[in-house]
Amino acid sequence: MDLTLTEDQQLVQSTAREFLAGRSGVDGTGLWKEIVELGWVGLAVPESYGGVGADFLDACLIAEELGRAGVPTPFVPTVAGALTISGSGTAQQKQAWLPAVGGRAIGYARAEPGGHWGAAGSDLTATPSGDGYTVDGSALFVPFALEVADLLVVAATPDGLAAALVDAAAPGVTGKRLDTVGNEPVYTVTLDNVPLALERFLPVGESTVDSMTAYATVLTCAEMVGGAQAVLDVTVEYAGQRRQFDSPIGAFQAVQHHCANMAIDVLGARFAAYEAAWRLGTGSDAGAEVSTAKAVVSEAYQRVCALGQQVHGAIGFTAEHDLHRYLRHATAAALAYGDADYHLARLATRLGV
Repeated sequence: MDLTLTEDQQLVQSTAREFLAGRSGVDGTGLWKEIVELGWVGLAVPESYGGVGADFLDACLIAEELGRAGVPTPFVPTVAGALTISGSGTAQQKQAWLPAVGGRAIGYARAEPGGHWGAAGSDLTATPSGDGYTVDGSALFVPFALEVADLLVVAATPDGLAAALVDAAAPGVTGKRLDTVGNEPVYTVTLDNVPLALERFLPVGESTVDSMTAYATVLTCAEMVGGAQAVLDVTVEYAGQRRQFDSPIGAFQAVQHHCANMAIDVLGARFAAYEAAWRLGTGSDAGAEVSTAKAVVSEAYQRVCALGQQVHGAIGFTAEHDLHRYLRHATAAALAYGDADYHLARLATRLGV
């Protein structure tokens, strides 16, 4: 595997970085229309359905730059939903939904047993009704639902393997915004006996729910890598400017060690995330790589934030400084789609240890 970016990928990365420069801390929902117009959402969607037809890694590069800029957007669930429809949907579903992805945002509601992301208090069920199903229940921690999202991908069939496409504005769909540590808006979404025709369900199969979760997980890892890089950059800059005893604090060995450890964590996290993105993008079994990336990146990002806070001292804890937003992002993203302990347990099961 060669992780060297191609010229096209470097162009995607530099274009995103230039567009997002100076927008740190900006409300991402206000930028969403511009992001859609730039074609980023359809980057990995096949050209036959109005997309660019680029690699999944290209979409991850956009997610990394969004994380680096600290701009929360519905990019992750939207791209994950589009790729799931592209990979698992029927020809009719692809034709109906993929061309429209460029103008809409997608949310993801999943109830997963085991007390992990989206599971605590989640209880989504689908009951056969006529020619389709009636979906009932609720799901916690659904990002951007009912605020920006036009479509919800809901894992709700009795076997838990398929996902349904639900209009966010459909009768019976309600939500309440939750007060959480992260920067992005998350909701409890409730579906009160919402009728759905069979064509609203992606074909039943293990790939439907698991693939969307995998895409969302890796895109979240890419966002975290970008956030960790931003914390490293601002910390190194601060260490060169802040002076004590007539010297920049970056001249002190203890501070140098902190910055070096941060750089090691960022590099390792990027390699893990890129490998998972590359593997997932080839259509291969990427379960081990996805779990490895989520465990590695989650813990690395939090260590980078902790060391960044130590180097900054008191100023890093103030509301006026950007650092606290990255710490909030690190804390929330580490829990999304399963924390490090959850993914290490999954990896151990796969390896038979």
